[in-house]
Order: sequence, then C-alpha cells, then structure tokens
Amino acid sequence: EIRQFAKTLMEKMNITRADEAERDGGSGEREKDEYIVVFSRSTTRLILNEAELIMALAQEFQMRVVTVSLEEQPFPSIIQVISGASMLVSMHGAQLIASLFLPRGAVVVELFPFAVNPEQYTPYKTLASLPGMDLLYISWRNTREENTVTHPQRPWEQGGIAHLDQAEQERILASRDVPRHLCCRNPEWLFRIYQDTLVDIPSVLEVLKDGMKTKSNSKKAKAASTVHPGRVRDAQCQTSTQTSKEAKLAVSWQIPWNLKYLKVREVKYEV
Repeated sequence: EIRQFAKTLMEKMNITRADEAERDGGSGEREKDEYIVVFSRSTTRLILNEAELIMALAQEFQMRVVTVSLEEQPFPSIIQVISGASMLVSMHGAQLIASLFLPRGAVVVELFPFAVNPEQYTPYKTLASLPGMDLLYISWRNTREENTVTHPQRPWEQGGIAHLDQAEQERILASRDVPRHLCCRNPEWLFRIYQDTLVDIPSVLEVLKDGMKTKSNSKKAKAASTVHPGRVRDAQCQTSTQTSKEAKLAVSWQIPWNLKYLKVREVKYEV
C-alpha cells in the first residue's frame, strides 16, 4: 500500500522515477547510474563535516554523491532524485519520510546525535522493514561527546534549555543517554536531537560495511510471508487468592481477527 501511495503521489506531481527517466532517454545497454543521496540541513542538526562525509562515501562505494535540501530545493525535484538512489543518508528527522520513494533494494542510513539511542526512535526503521518495502535500514550513533555542538541558548522548541532551572540544566548537560519519554516536548530530547554533529567517518563506514554484508546475505534468504496476525482481542487478566501464600493470575484473550485466514501450523503468544 505504501509503494502504491508513493507511485500515485509521484504521478500527481508529474514526477518520473529517476531510473525510468534514464532508461527512456538513453541506450538500453547503458548501465544504471548508481548514486548516494545525502540530506543536507542548513540551520539545525548539522553534519559539521558534511563535505568530508560525502568524499568518504564516494570513495568507499565508488558512486557519485548528490546532496538534497528541503530548505533550498522544491519537494518534487528532491523526490525525483531520491527515487533513483541506491542509498539515502540523513540525520534523524522528518525528512526521512522521503525514504518511502526509494527504489527496492536501496539502503536507508539514519544518523543520530550524541546521547540519542536509535532503538528508542524507530519510525524510519519500521518503514524500511515493512514487508514489500525491500529496503535495508542502517543506523549510526555518535558516541563521542567531544564530537557534538549543543545550543542551550536557542528557543525551547529548537532544544534550548535556558528557560529551565539551573539544577535541571546541569542534569541534562551531564546525561549521556536520553531516557524514554513521551513525544514530543521533552526538553532533554529536544536539547540532544537539535545538536550539530561531527560525524566520525571511520565508524560510519564500518557500520555501513557491516550492514551491507547483511544486505547481500538477505538476498539469498527466501522472502518471508507478507501477511501478519493482527492484535489479540478482548485481553483480560483475573487474579484470585488461594491461600495466604498462594495467588493465581489468569490471562485470557480472543484470537486475532485474521488468524483463521493464515496457513499456520503453530501459534505462540507472548504474555
């Protein structure tokens, strides 16, 4: 459904997929032009050594690297470029929703600032991992505090913490891992996610190479079923006390609505 949505949206915006445009305009024998796209930001969450990262990616993967910017380019032209990319690299942010326009087999690389745990912020990992998307997701996290630039004096919605009391400011500055929180006004989360980052090139390349090995191995693996059970229904818990030293907890539920349509031999439930 997401692939169909992306296709329909591109048609509405009169965008031709980059790979299709190349095929229509050139010789059939011409090899596909593989390239990497880097999302560039000009105001917040900067990649401080963006030029160095671009050169390293080009050298490592022997592909040209194209930068796109929501601040400087119209959205349709960005989508056209992304639609033919082999890899999309970006700091964490809403611009990564554009990964739904990537061609099958492409790689999504999400970069996270210092103290931000990728395992707690997974919308784009989820998108890439959905059945039928056929994208490889790789995340990188800055683990070096000296490679980050913070902006405590900015407005609160851009990560500023000057409005907080001194003790809370000091706690946030000393923290090395943003704790789990509700979206999206948590001051510690905003402070950390709006940092600028000096990307450690060797560690990024190492993470990418390890992830690409996974990609080549996954090609050999047979595709799994694309149908998944829904949630269980009417889940209930009941407790009862037997004696002063014994109590019972009974958990019951109705099966997912679509389970009867799936050809499965065994169903396991996690309580």
